[in-house]
Amino acid sequence: MSAFTASSAPQVVGDSNPLETGTILRVRGPLELKCQLDSKDALLMHKVISRTFETLRAKVKSESFVLTVCESPVFIWPNKDVYVTPQEITPNTLVVDVQHWIKTDEQESTSKKSAKKKGKKILTANVINLRLMMEVTKPGPLSAPTLSRTVQKHHFLCTTLPMDCVVHTTCDETIGVACGRLVEELIHQLYDMEKVTLEHMKGTNLLVPQPIHFLLPVPKGLVTVVYPATVPDSQLETHRKELHRRFELPEDRPYFRRANAYHFPNETYKDGYLRNPHLALTHPTLENGKLYLVQGIYSYHHYMQDRMDDNGWGCAYRSLQTICSWFQQQGYVEQPVPTHKEIQQALVDVGDKQASFVGSRQWIGSIEVQAVLDQLLGVTSKIMFVSHGSELASKGRELANHFLNEGTPVMIGGGVLAHTILGVAWSETTGQIRFLILDPHYTGAEDLQVITDKGWCGWKGPDFWDQTAYYNLCLPQRPKTI
Repeated sequence: MSAFTASSAPQVVGDSNPLETGTILRVRGPLELKCQLDSKDALLMHKVISRTFETLRAKVKSESFVLTVCESPVFIWPNKDVYVTPQEITPNTLVVDVQHWIKTDEQESTSKKSAKKKGKKILTANVINLRLMMEVTKPGPLSAPTLSRTVQKHHFLCTTLPMDCVVHTTCDETIGVACGRLVEELIHQLYDMEKVTLEHMKGTNLLVPQPIHFLLPVPKGLVTVVYPATVPDSQLETHRKELHRRFELPEDRPYFRRANAYHFPNETYKDGYLRNPHLALTHPTLENGKLYLVQGIYSYHHYMQDRMDDNGWGCAYRSLQTICSWFQQQGYVEQPVPTHKEIQQALVDVGDKQASFVGSRQWIGSIEVQAVLDQLLGVTSKIMFVSHGSELASKGRELANHFLNEGTPVMIGGGVLAHTILGVAWSETTGQIRFLILDPHYTGAEDLQVITDKGWCGWKGPDFWDQTAYYNLCLPQRPKTI
């Protein structure tokens, strides 16, 4: 009987992405906060600032408020009965159809790409970017300017509010409905900004409020939180606890640290590393099987990156870097992914290696990975010993529980080879198992198509492992923190 069946898509146990369909509307733009303070009395200053925020909210609700769809000729007046230009677009036009008016780089270079194989993409929602604007001219006769002069000592406050709102629309949602939601979100964000501004105001100095988007587990989806821009995460724990309670989230893992911020699919990562290449794969289906996958975001680290020629000896270092990237991007740690030299120095510091180990080309294993995670990140790990590779086929329950409860990438070392396990497809009834492997031995460019087609990130059967070799698995544990 075949291990793979033609049944429906396998059930994924653990985190899932609520943004795989639909369209995200994201509106950004500056609003100027300007107010004159005639007194240094805190209560009076707060009243003046609150009135200024109320004026801004009135502007967002006024007929002069305009939204423009980036890279398109589309302008929307959401408070003028959703008046839209060009006139082919009406309030009843579906949001998804606005995409056709947007000029993209892909459309400009269609002729160049026509002969090329279409690259793989990770399934996610489309993003339509909008800018907020204000009409400054009004119909009717112009009035003559009036000048007045007063002599009074006062303090003038001026700052730019970086508005950034999102709504996730369904496939059948219209422009009229979506724009109404956007206006409501902008008004709500101004209330949040007012609260943060007043809470963190020091004398006449204002801290700029910073909107940040977070993707929460199903069914909550995408939410926006306003933080004071210059206040570090370490000073916002009380606020995060309040957010966890409001959204009924467990208080044993971070959801609202800045590192947890949602990365929009139309934005590239500046560091050049691929994120979560496994999302482009077709997952196997086993009889009565379920998928247990890594939770969250990691970077793919492999041979020859970072101008480091570690071909033939650095696979465990790269697997460790992938694990460190996971802890960094989930918000558990702030320090960057360690280099090979920093990994070696950490092992010297804990007394595991001699000083001459730093700068060498000596390989490391699972025990060393465990020691480095503890030394550099304060992360503890469990070690699973397997005396023969053939025994890995029977470790489905242990690995499934790890990915369900911890969700961290697993480093596995056997002989002189190391790999990263990102998940398992496992059937409790039949015992069938497949391993989702991220291979650090890849030496090519960051090409998702090549990496997935050639199996550098892919599903492997139990015969992938050397049946007679022993293996050690390092299973990092999540710290209990928010």
